[in-house]
Amino acid sequence: MSTFMIELDQHLPLSQQPNKGHNRWHPDIPPIQVVKPGDVVVMNTLDAFDCQIVPDTQASELKQVDLGRVHPLTGPIYVEGAEPGDILAVDVLNIEASPFAYTVNIPGFGFLRDSFREPFIVHWHIDNNVATSPDLPKVRIQGNPFMGVMGTSPSHELLQVINEREEKLKRQGGAVELPSEHGAVPTGHLASAAVRTIAPHETGGNVDIKQLTKGTTVYLPVYVHGALFSAGDAHFAQGDNECCGTAIEMAATLTVRLRVLKGEASRTGQRDISFSRSISNQSGNNDHCLSSLHGPFYATTGICVDRETGVNYSENLTSATKNALWNMINYIHQKYGYSILQAYCLCSVAVDFHVSQLPDIPNVLVSAILPLDIFE
Repeated sequence: MSTFMIELDQHLPLSQQPNKGHNRWHPDIPPIQVVKPGDVVVMNTLDAFDCQIVPDTQASELKQVDLGRVHPLTGPIYVEGAEPGDILAVDVLNIEASPFAYTVNIPGFGFLRDSFREPFIVHWHIDNNVATSPDLPKVRIQGNPFMGVMGTSPSHELLQVINEREEKLKRQGGAVELPSEHGAVPTGHLASAAVRTIAPHETGGNVDIKQLTKGTTVYLPVYVHGALFSAGDAHFAQGDNECCGTAIEMAATLTVRLRVLKGEASRTGQRDISFSRSISNQSGNNDHCLSSLHGPFYATTGICVDRETGVNYSENLTSATKNALWNMINYIHQKYGYSILQAYCLCSVAVDFHVSQLPDIPNVLVSAILPLDIFE
């Protein structure tokens, strides 16, 4: 197995180094690296706002932030042998934080965007895996780094489905960010149909699941040949929900191993991101208060798209929770051989649900987490 390094300048916006990444999802974006299953990739990533926020940025300047540049991603990476119907298993081996990070409230964004209309910024300094800030005095945040965005490319068919359902939702008054050429990388004709990185989808993307830390494996359905994996939007720490729209945002260096599980998505019917941890959590991070995360676990997710009708709801936690629950019921049924009703009851007594993110319109995301040490 080989190790590949993807380097970029973490102080330059993506538009000045467009051969390193993209900020839209489209299957025709060419890969920047080709790897074999089992290879390790070390990749520099930019912060979510593409170098627009720096240590001396003031709150008054946030109104000028160009949201069209969100999120700069490193990739795509073509994994040889990966094809539709497979699962791309992403082993998170390490995430190295940068020393500067920030949390911002951008007017018009965030879960309570109608209530909090004033810009605000917290400048964080990261040292010895702790974040502190003069903007939030007497607070120390223990590091729990993860990538807010990890995903594969949609196929042309899935791209069309996503665009059609989100356009319909927009016409109905839902909160949606539709394709836009403004700020897009790459530029040109692809941007007019490319999906924004704001919302999570069937391919993963901006899931903002804080449990995707070192030692976790992420399972992504493959929709195109080569999978076309990308990552970005590193977070030093985050609460479940990311309510104001940002976490402790930073540039980072991500190390992953990419594996292909042949035919697994077709065999199981998996259509959403899932994730697991096979070892006990020894990191000392802020997962300590979540009982299901002390030891090994497996987790499913759900977004607010009705899997029978294809209807996309806007910020609907009920729909997202139902999808996460059904995904977990099906996993338990297939993996352990229990009946659907047995699996449903097991979810009631052992599975924890987490509102992983709220602000990534239109698709809130819920995670269902199953502790694996309950099984004999």
